[in-house]
Amino acid sequence: MSKNKKVTTRTFKRFKKSGKKITMLTAYDYPTALILDNSGIDGILVGDSAGMVIMGKDTTLEITLENMIYHTKCVHNAVKRSLLIADMPFLTYKINKNEAVKNAGRLIQEGGAAAVKLEGGEEVVPIIEAMLFADIPVMGHIGLTPQSVNKIGGYFIRGKKKSTASYIKRSAKALEAAGVFAIVLENIPAGLASEITSEIKIPTIGIGAGPDCDGQILVLHDVLGFYSDFAPRFSKKYTDLNKIISKAINSYISEVEKGKFPQKKHFIK
Repeated sequence: MSKNKKVTTRTFKRFKKSGKKITMLTAYDYPTALILDNSGIDGILVGDSAGMVIMGKDTTLEITLENMIYHTKCVHNAVKRSLLIADMPFLTYKINKNEAVKNAGRLIQEGGAAAVKLEGGEEVVPIIEAMLFADIPVMGHIGLTPQSVNKIGGYFIRGKKKSTASYIKRSAKALEAAGVFAIVLENIPAGLASEITSEIKIPTIGIGAGPDCDGQILVLHDVLGFYSDFAPRFSKKYTDLNKIISKAINSYISEVEKGKFPQKKHFIK
């Protein structure tokens, strides 16, 4: 597909049908979103993971709707081609349907997102249906759902037990029937992800769910190696910006302290 042709929710479905793998990464600001969009990434997620990688929190639970609208606006300003999706943060959609639709609508209307993503299985179908009735495209998210970390007791693989695997499979089919255009499968056994991918007609986007999903998503900061003290098992560090940036800053400090910067070309007398 041309890097200049706009990606939509229909494009995602067409990719699944053709067998073309879908590529997604997170972004939270203008400069990184600009790089991703120009690189030809299919989808950009403004994730509530910003609470952790941008704000430095231990979980995604503290990020607010206002925070998410701000980050989505920043990314929207850069995106011309990629499908822009924004996460619904904690406590913005499970209270009641009217509140959920209003909050999702703000991410579309004020933030500039083309779609929203929300966590949850078959139990969130009525909320999804209400959003779709309001013409808000929805991406599902099942398996490990980080907003449920306190309820489930930590971050670990979901779907190992027969009962949990059955719930995840039921949920995938229920979300498809409700009308979501794609589903994120997070941290579930690869075999289970493969089964779900083959049994539903909408794309699955994996993160820690094996190679058979219709696409993959990772957190940008993990891919670029921003943090030296943390690397998720399911992620891959494609470069080490922590070392690269640190080296550049150390060079700057050294040159300023030694009087090597600024040079004549850097200023006017």
